[in-house]
Amino acid sequence: MFGTSIVAFVVVLGVLIFAHELGHFLVARLFGVGVEKFSLGFGPRLVGKTIGITDYRISAVPLGGYVKMVGEEPDADLEPEQIAVSFTHQHVFKRICIVAAGPAFNMLLAVLLFFVLFIATGVYRLEPVVGTVQEDTPAARAGIRPGDRVLAIDGEPVESWEEMASVISKSGGSPLSLRLQREGSPLEISVSPDLKKAKNLFGEEIDRYLIGISSSGEVVSQKLGFGQALSESVVQTYRITELTVVSIVKLIQGTLSAKTLGGPLMIAEMAGQQAERGMASLTFFIALISINLAILNILPIPVLDGGHLLFFFIELVRGKPVSVRVREIAQQAGMAILLFLMIFVFYNDITRIFFS
Repeated sequence: MFGTSIVAFVVVLGVLIFAHELGHFLVARLFGVGVEKFSLGFGPRLVGKTIGITDYRISAVPLGGYVKMVGEEPDADLEPEQIAVSFTHQHVFKRICIVAAGPAFNMLLAVLLFFVLFIATGVYRLEPVVGTVQEDTPAARAGIRPGDRVLAIDGEPVESWEEMASVISKSGGSPLSLRLQREGSPLEISVSPDLKKAKNLFGEEIDRYLIGISSSGEVVSQKLGFGQALSESVVQTYRITELTVVSIVKLIQGTLSAKTLGGPLMIAEMAGQQAERGMASLTFFIALISINLAILNILPIPVLDGGHLLFFFIELVRGKPVSVRVREIAQQAGMAILLFLMIFVFYNDITRIFFS
């Protein structure tokens, strides 16, 4: 298990870092900016090859990567012939595009991986088949039984359990006409959902309209064509992005416990688990982490891509760059924040793995 986790971790991190840095690299070259180094990893150079002015390398510490561009630092000493290919001397809009390309490529990677996954395996759908009926609930009073399949609600066809649950939740308590299939025969039943206390994905107590049934757990695989797979991959990426952003907001609000945060050890452990389940599970996991990496990188924290973007947008509004001194102070603060977060997630990882 340990060996699998290490290999899977290296694969996952390598794919994510490569996609992220490739985004920076390709857009930089598109705008004519010179790239001195394209590195997977930090620290001493292990292996690599220099083509033109670019040193493509793999470095010793595999916890990240970077693209070093000509004139990346505002106070860098440049030869006259380097001005035209200097990052700092490009229009601010070009610099924004170059920096934003890293997170954007992580999002594109997620869409691509989901697309490949959906083309290969289709999508899995939870069937709208009743598993259990709770006593003294609208479903029990209406005569719904285990094994009943919900075909339609108020005349609208139902394709999945999630779709059915959504319609019931949004009913406002109004009577619903359920068309069921019971032992091969059609059946019409009217049921009025009750407003009950329930817990959402984040463990928060919410009011929700329910009828008192649970799923049978029947799952079917639905094959998708090219267009359907592409559409579904974009939708899946959007859903996970939305969920991740909401999670970050709830962390800041204190609604979601900071103990849920994980670091490299947690990623390695989960990568190993997904690898043992098969390539499909590992592919889904890489896409999931790629989305999380993209969102993390656009947070307005100096040192991260989002911090650089913040400075560039300020420059766009002011008409002149933020002073080097201000940027240095902000980057020091950003490094302190990241260092604290790294220590915290490592603590969470160690506590979770060795003391839970």
